[in-house]
Amino acid sequence: MTVPLSILDLSPISEGADAATALRNTVDLARHAERWGFSRYWVAEHHFVAVAGSSPAVLIGHIASATERIHVGAAAVQLGHTTAVATVESFGILDAFHPGRIDLGVGRSGQRRREANDDRKPPPPARRTEWLEIDGVVVPAPFDIRTLMRNPVLKARMGVLQQPEAKTPDFATQVDDILAMLDGTFTADGHETHVVPGERAPLRPWVFGSSKGQSAEVAGSRGLPFVASYHITPATALDAVEAYRNAFRPSAALPEPYVVVSADVLVADDHDTAVHLASSFGRWVYAIRAEGGAVPYPDPDSFEPLSPEQAEAVRDRTATQFVGDPDEVAHRLDALRRVTDADELVITSVTHDHADRLRSHRLIAERWGIG
Repeated sequence: MTVPLSILDLSPISEGADAATALRNTVDLARHAERWGFSRYWVAEHHFVAVAGSSPAVLIGHIASATERIHVGAAAVQLGHTTAVATVESFGILDAFHPGRIDLGVGRSGQRRREANDDRKPPPPARRTEWLEIDGVVVPAPFDIRTLMRNPVLKARMGVLQQPEAKTPDFATQVDDILAMLDGTFTADGHETHVVPGERAPLRPWVFGSSKGQSAEVAGSRGLPFVASYHITPATALDAVEAYRNAFRPSAALPEPYVVVSADVLVADDHDTAVHLASSFGRWVYAIRAEGGAVPYPDPDSFEPLSPEQAEAVRDRTATQFVGDPDEVAHRLDALRRVTDADELVITSVTHDHADRLRSHRLIAERWGIG
């Protein structure tokens, strides 16, 4: 069974390049993705690091203007750093210019960081320590994100993404507000309030999540599509899919669950070339986890190798990156599709050289048969 294939792009800045080049590369890849048959082109939201996609709505507008048919969306708007009304208004503008092509992805990333920093919360239950393999899909032991979230550099940076003393509503409340704003039933302190543009726009939130927690429950209980991030949290993505399906209640927009699962992918003409191009991936992930955020993507010909201890700290990500020739990667993608019963897969690929990233996407598109 072949399911649709989509792209998630971080607009990564390569070593020796700059943000402007990364953004031009994103638009170039989107143009190619449309020709190659990809269904959607998602852009991420990150701040203060060497990826250029810090403002999804702005970038989506440029991509949609440079393409004709492909859906373009946010993966995802971090609701912990903004408001429901700002989100609906900005995506309402995008839909007005590109009707029917805009996908509104939302996530609770900013809220999760604040919760991890809250020392008043009880400690989480003991974490699974063993690695599993389910029908060809590697499910590693969970990475403890609490250490990352308590990094003082990260805490300081996250603090400037909101107005001083601002308090973010609960994620479920924000999603409910977005739904009410879109369907014209929103009230503010009991007063009928209409969001223009945005109201009655054919937008449907896509909820992005990483575990069996609130995001999966909100997506399921509201009858919304759910995107599980196997590429970031391979240890808990399958649990997230199960929790979403268990919580699902049909909605007017979605009578049955719709599951999308992400994967890190790097394809080359042959296995050895792919392995070489992916060799600096672990160094990049280590910087994200231990050095305050993503650094310019290292050149595989000249990067500093990780120590054994550093390599172990990112083994869950390197072991779950799908690297190889088109047949090898397609086989692993199909296993992920089969195990999760995904309705759609989304791939994210990072390389130092833009030409290698283009080739990776073209090769898997041809092998997957979406063109």
